[in-house]
Amino acid sequence: MLFKSRTIKWCTVLLLILAIMPSIALGQGMPDKIVPCNGVDCTVCDIATLAQNILNTGIFIAVFLSAVLFAWAGAKYLVNAANPGQVTQAKAIFANVLIGLLIILSGWLIVDTLMKVLTNGSFGPWNKVCELLLLAGNLA
Repeated sequence: MLFKSRTIKWCTVLLLILAIMPSIALGQGMPDKIVPCNGVDCTVCDIATLAQNILNTGIFIAVFLSAVLFAWAGAKYLVNAANPGQVTQAKAIFANVLIGLLIILSGWLIVDTLMKVLTNGSFGPWNKVCELLLLAGNLA
């Protein structure tokens, strides 16, 4: 029984490490700094950049935590296959994480679509409007 418990603990640690590895390898999801200006020479474009940085950071954290919770629910489901109460609890974790992730990603999609409509969709990604305006100002 002791061997089985120790094996389960090490397998859980291994699964968590495997869940964390993609976020370490693809670490560009988090911006270098959330607030783009130093508080003295801020512009309206810095507010748009701040909003985009907050959205990117929130989505990055949500996806990372979703992966960890999916791994946790999967381990719980496999380890407690003979216990119907724990299997039901693992399925509930799967469902809740999936619903939460869908809400977060659909919220991002709604905001992105709304901002593209408000900027007439001619600028490309809505969060690049200020960069394009600054580029147009430098060309003139």
